[in-house]
Amino acid sequence: MDRITTQRNVGLHVAFGVTVALIAVIAAFGWSPWSTRWPAFVMLGVLAVAYVAYGRRGYDDPRSAAAFVPLLVVAALVLPAVVPSTAFVQCILFPVAWCQIDRARTSIAVSVVIGIASGIGLQIASGLDELLSTLLIESISVVGACALGLWITRIARLSDERRLLLEQLQSAQASLAEAHRTAGVTSERERLAREIHDTVAQDLAGIVMLTERARGDLDAERVDRLRDRLAVLEESARTALEDSRTLVAAGAAGVSSDGLGAALHRLGERCTRETGITVTVDAPDVPLDRDTQVVLLRVGQEALANVRRHARATSAQVALLVDGPQVTLRIADDGAGFDASVPSAGHGLRGLRDRLALASGTCVVTSSSGVGTVVEATVPTGAGPRLPSAPAPLSTVTR
Repeated sequence: MDRITTQRNVGLHVAFGVTVALIAVIAAFGWSPWSTRWPAFVMLGVLAVAYVAYGRRGYDDPRSAAAFVPLLVVAALVLPAVVPSTAFVQCILFPVAWCQIDRARTSIAVSVVIGIASGIGLQIASGLDELLSTLLIESISVVGACALGLWITRIARLSDERRLLLEQLQSAQASLAEAHRTAGVTSERERLAREIHDTVAQDLAGIVMLTERARGDLDAERVDRLRDRLAVLEESARTALEDSRTLVAAGAAGVSSDGLGAALHRLGERCTRETGITVTVDAPDVPLDRDTQVVLLRVGQEALANVRRHARATSAQVALLVDGPQVTLRIADDGAGFDASVPSAGHGLRGLRDRLALASGTCVVTSSSGVGTVVEATVPTGAGPRLPSAPAPLSTVTR
């Protein structure tokens, strides 16, 4: 039972009780051609007890309605026959009958029967002299009850149809949303599978082949080739590591769900927890496109990895600054620093600096007098830069 039906039934319960109480007052003080009025009070008592016992369930239970509706006809006959003014009871008998009977034709027939019964009761009390007025009153009552019942029934039917359509629409929307979620999950899984297959899996396959060749050279005592084999093997391993880090930064870091700021805070907390180095992060949530967030998060990962492995620092500061059309990520530590004159192999922070330049951004790595390291990566906020593939991939930070 829905909320509207419950409210309707409660309203009918209240109306029925109030009407029965009012009819009891009328039966006690109204004019009656008889010397006793006990049949009217007995009828009201039976009607009230039957309604409480099973009649109130007739709005939802056809069997209860079939047992209670005939009692309405009897009440329409007995009450006016004892006290004519109690014919007022029809104002509740008609609505109860219409609400407890499902078919409109049956409701009309019952309304006619109630009107006839009430007319007979009035004739019993008033005699044939009031026949014309009785016919007029009951005809108007029956016609009005049927017209009002048909109108309300049509409204109720349209309301039920609209409610059913609304439920179907909500169900369809829920199914469509679930289908979209499923399609999104499937699409993301397929994308990750393609990326892993095209990057990490191929790199690992190459590493396996290089390892087999190196073992063959070792077995054949071709030591002169081992150095070249190991160099290529190291390069392939670095490529696989870079690809896996890029995938982690794009997905597992949570950039796409709760923003770059939250991802940097988690990165700093993890570094502090694992190394004991105090990492403070000042990174508010700012609206950035996903590729920009991935690039900056990658810089933060590489810079904190440098702090973790080489800097011998006790603290580090991470700050995210937005200046107009560009955003800057700054990571500074109080470690040992590095010698800027030493050439780089293209990995670590220097490799990051070189490759970020290819992605329409800049990465400046400085060390003040060999004490502490400052990494500042700047990228456009809307350009959507990506870390491109390069022969010298990012990997373990080296100075």
